[in-house]
Amino acid sequence: MTNDATDAGWFRGLDSGDLHAARDAIENGSADAPVDWPTQAVDAGFADDEDDYYSLLHDATVNAAREAVRKRERADDQQLKHSIRAMADCERTANELAERVAEWGGSRYGEGGSGVGYARRIAEGEVGGGDRALRGMAERVVAVSEEADDLRAYVERTAPAVAPNLSALAGPVLAARLISLAGGLDSLAKKPSGTVQVLGAEDALFAHLRGGAPSPKHGIIFTHEYVSGTRREDRGSAARALAGKLTIAARIDHYSGDRRPGLERELDERIERIRSRGGEGE
Repeated sequence: MTNDATDAGWFRGLDSGDLHAARDAIENGSADAPVDWPTQAVDAGFADDEDDYYSLLHDATVNAAREAVRKRERADDQQLKHSIRAMADCERTANELAERVAEWGGSRYGEGGSGVGYARRIAEGEVGGGDRALRGMAERVVAVSEEADDLRAYVERTAPAVAPNLSALAGPVLAARLISLAGGLDSLAKKPSGTVQVLGAEDALFAHLRGGAPSPKHGIIFTHEYVSGTRREDRGSAARALAGKLTIAARIDHYSGDRRPGLERELDERIERIRSRGGEGE
């Protein structure tokens, strides 16, 4: 809001019913110093009285907040968050239903099996075939599993475009999981590396804070080969090194977006030193 002597304020030049223009004024305006805005709004003819001013201001700010939420939810990183969560839901559901199909199939046909593969054999008529209900369930297991595969393919295509450096270091799926756990790329970029290191290990962290368990050394980043593939005694060092580079990558992706291949080389060299020296110097 610029401070004009006559009708300054976020409401300057606005129709009181134009929420779109009011939202833009609220989001982009500024003022050098506090002013008696209700009085100026009444004097400018924007509001009938002080109560009317605050009612109009309430409508404008609510509309601005609603639009900000809508834009955030449509952002690419939020779409990536939703897709990775949907993929995890489909994988979990397919595996749980596959267990039910295996129990049912074993009791029906006397032939053991497990997992989505066994459900697929029933769905395709390779096993049994006389029980329509069981076969229908098996077909649904296969369909949900294939949906999970499609979502994984979408994540693998999308993550490198949303977070190129993070995806290069972590892989598209782990990058998407980190973004999802943080709530978005902007939130991930603002977290310290120590927090990134234990994302996904919240239960273990809370148990530690309550005094009943050791501090977790890593969260979801354990799935990265540089952590899981390192000697147990050196995994803490590897997790710290990886988390540090992932944090830098997320910040670059969020604030500039330019590709930095040097991050990968630096991480490779750091992990090699940790593995060759047993983490000395950490």
